[in-house]
Amino acid sequence: MKKFTSAVRNLFPGFLVCLIIALIAQGIAYFVPSVGAALFAIGLGILCGNTFLNRESFSKGTKFSESRLLEYSIVLTGLTLYLSDIIGVGWQGVLYIVCLMGLTIFATYFIGKKLGFGRKFSLLMSAGNAVCGSSAIGTVSEVVDADSKDKGISITIVNVTGTILMVLLPLIAGALYHHDTLRTSGLIGGVLQSIGQVIASAKFVNDDVVELSTIFKIIRIIFLVVVAFTFSKMNMDESKKLFSKRETGKKSTVSCGIPWFIIGFFLLSIVNSIGFVPEAVSHVAKLVSGQFEIIALAAIGMRVKFRDLAREGPKAMLYGGMVGATQILCALLLIAVLFR
Repeated sequence: MKKFTSAVRNLFPGFLVCLIIALIAQGIAYFVPSVGAALFAIGLGILCGNTFLNRESFSKGTKFSESRLLEYSIVLTGLTLYLSDIIGVGWQGVLYIVCLMGLTIFATYFIGKKLGFGRKFSLLMSAGNAVCGSSAIGTVSEVVDADSKDKGISITIVNVTGTILMVLLPLIAGALYHHDTLRTSGLIGGVLQSIGQVIASAKFVNDDVVELSTIFKIIRIIFLVVVAFTFSKMNMDESKKLFSKRETGKKSTVSCGIPWFIIGFFLLSIVNSIGFVPEAVSHVAKLVSGQFEIIALAAIGMRVKFRDLAREGPKAMLYGGMVGATQILCALLLIAVLFR
């Protein structure tokens, strides 16, 4: 009991701050509905997190709000979707994700090497951008035996790049696709690094895009197992070819699986598709999921630190910018070919 109480005490300050920011954001959005609560939540989070609320005591609560609340939100979203909605992306949607992930990994690794970054760091960046941000980097860092410095820098660059792109992509989709649901969802769900950024960016458009872009993102997360397994077969010796045979000795092991919230999402979608979920329950799940999302977006803003940008330096940020631009170009090309 003491352990539980201590955990709650550590999480509560940061969670409370995110909740208050989320409520204020929704209050402002009531008077400016064209902007929406998502942008206000992130903006207020960044402002507060870099000024008077820039305190270590909030870090555990903001991390919980950013990660766990989004996971709960995704699970609850399963109660609002039918399997037919998920299958709706079709074979073109799956092919789009596979091709975009492959191109992202290749381009990110190539750019990293041209800029003079090491093999392990370039692979961490490849996984983070192609799959699911920090989670993918955490998984792959064990596979490639990366050091903590490379892991930390890659997480920072990927998160910063994603934060910029989550505001930029809805603007691009509006200009090119007039926010057509399928193509806008493919762009947002296929490019953005973390699932939180996907939901935040899609919120700038509409709820239909939130649902479909989340499905695109979930497909990417499922492929994390394949990416980690592939990376485990690579040779980390800079003097050897990437796919040359490893020296005998320590072997990389793949220790990852489909995250629990993805499984929960699919299970509840099946239950909802069978017809076991009353409409009132589905409605409540959508409301709660939406509130969790706004609180999580406030946390995302709180955790974007200007000092991190300055510390990583222009070369590292150039790497992130070049990768982000390449992802967008590849996504636009694939969408033009596959989603006519």
